[in-house]
Formats: sequence, structure tokens, C-alpha cells
Amino acid sequence: MTVSATAPKPPLTIILASPRGFCAGVDRAIEIVERALEKFGAPVYVRHEIVHNKTVLEDLKARGAVFVKDLDEVPDEISPGRRAPPVVFSAHGVPKSVPAAARKRNMIYVDATCPLVSKVHHEAEALARAGKQIILIGHAGHPEVVGTMGQLPEGKILLVEKAQDVAALRVEDESRLAFLTQTTLSVDDTAEIVSALKARFPQIFTPKKEDICYATTNRQAAVKAIAPRADALIVIGSQNSSNSNRLVEVAKAHGCARAFLVDRAADIDWKKLEDIRTLGLTAGASAPEKLVREVIEAAGAHFAVTTETAVTAEERVVFNIPRLLTA
Repeated sequence: MTVSATAPKPPLTIILASPRGFCAGVDRAIEIVERALEKFGAPVYVRHEIVHNKTVLEDLKARGAVFVKDLDEVPDEISPGRRAPPVVFSAHGVPKSVPAAARKRNMIYVDATCPLVSKVHHEAEALARAGKQIILIGHAGHPEVVGTMGQLPEGKILLVEKAQDVAALRVEDESRLAFLTQTTLSVDDTAEIVSALKARFPQIFTPKKEDICYATTNRQAAVKAIAPRADALIVIGSQNSSNSNRLVEVAKAHGCARAFLVDRAADIDWKKLEDIRTLGLTAGASAPEKLVREVIEAAGAHFAVTTETAVTAEERVVFNIPRLLTA
């Protein structure tokens, strides 16, 4: 009798970046929606995606969250005699016109803006009061950028996306300038833009504290640590997640050309990775850890997997939940 032997799976070492995945701002935003559902019942309306992750959004939708693009889509009543529940604003922040419109409609709203984004909003207002014209480093159209620019009247904040944009800036007074940044940018790219700003405007005011958030900085540092060792590197995150896209760019810039972004394990073409023996794995700040475990399990169907974790920082940041949901 002939016994067919199954060919052994090739070995694969998965290097897990740490920190990775949810940050404190994302944890807080998701918990706000969950608590609103518990307190007020479904549906709970959420203006824009609470965070940029498909899996998170699908989970919350299944529990009764309704995501809308604008307040106009939120009814005054969800049934005769039953007033609509509070509206939750996303973690990315909103222009001042949004809560103003909510108050005008006598709506109860819960602001899930990440406190580190709110810090940038407060900085923008303080700088404007001090007579500064503000240059914001960020990506046009991103909800966080729209929200930050919406803290002041139109035209009071100028946007630059790359170092080349600096030369085209037209400012009111070179001696009264300040810059701020989106919180989810590439640390290296932002440093290049800041250098260009300082070279053209030597008197520009520099924020006392870094605007790029701790989670973005830490996740990029973790990728820099593992990228040179990896034959390929997977970033788990949605296509519209700024911080996740930046992780792919960082990996490519620091030694791993085969870096790519996936929503989840089902999106991975393992045939294209059959020659690798070391895989870097991380997740954007809005991607849940279960998706990391999903990728490891999927890899096990193709490889004999061993894992190791590369720790570059410890995170213990926690943000408070609004009082409306804790009373």
C-alpha cells in the first residue's frame, strides 16, 4: 500500500509590532457609542464614521448604530412621541458649525473627538487670539483636517500637504505665523515639511508640544524597528485610515518594499507571499486586535508559523468618557 505524505509547510516567523492597534482615543470613541446604545437604546446616530475601520463599523451597525454623513439625516423623532437619541460626533473632530447646528435643533449630542485632536483645536483658537495666522500640515479632505480648519472662520488656516507646497504659500505677515499638524501624519514627512516652513519663515511659531499623537508616533517607531528584518509587512487597517496608510509608507521607507494594507485576513493573496520566511505584522490605531489574530491563524494554513513580538514602547494612556454617559 502506498501512503501519500503531505508536504511539510514552509516555516514563517511573524514579527508582531508593539504597540499596534487601538489607541486610547479609538477605545474611547467606540465605548462612547456602546454606552450611548446601552443608555438610550437603538438606534444611535453617529455623524461620519466613528473611526476609520470597516470591522468596527460593521460591529456597531449590528448593535444599532446608524452612521450618517450630516445632521440633516438625523430625524427629530425616531417614532411618534419618541425623541431621537443623542448624536455622536466621530473621533476625528468636527467644525464648530456642527455642534452649533445641533444646538439650534435642540439635539443632545455626545462629542467623541479624540482629546488629542481637541488639543489641536484649542491650540488653533489660542493662536488666532494671539494674532497668528495658522498653517496646518495635513491631508486635504480628511475629517480631522476639515474639523480643525472649521474651528476658525474660513481662510484663517492655510493647509500644506507636502514640503513642495510651502513655496506657494501666500501669507499675511511672515512675522505672525504659527503651524499645527494633523495628528496621524508620518513623523518623517512632517519633519521635512516643518523644515521647509522654518527655512522660508524663520520666525514661525513652533508648538510647545508635538501635535502628531503618541499612538501614531509609537506605531511608526515599531514599524521602523521590524521593517528591516521582514521579507514582507502587513498593516491591518481600512483604506481610508490615515494612520494605517502612513504605516505602509514608513515600512517601505525603512527597508521593507513589500509592505501593504489589508482590511482583514481574507484580503491577503498568500500565493504572492509563498517565498517569504519572515512577515512583519502590525495594525493601525483604529484596527481591533482580533484582526491581527485572524491574520496569524490564516497564515497557519500556509506556513508553519512561529511568532515573536518586538516591543518598542509601553502605552498606558486612558481618556475619560463624557459625563452624559457615566451618570
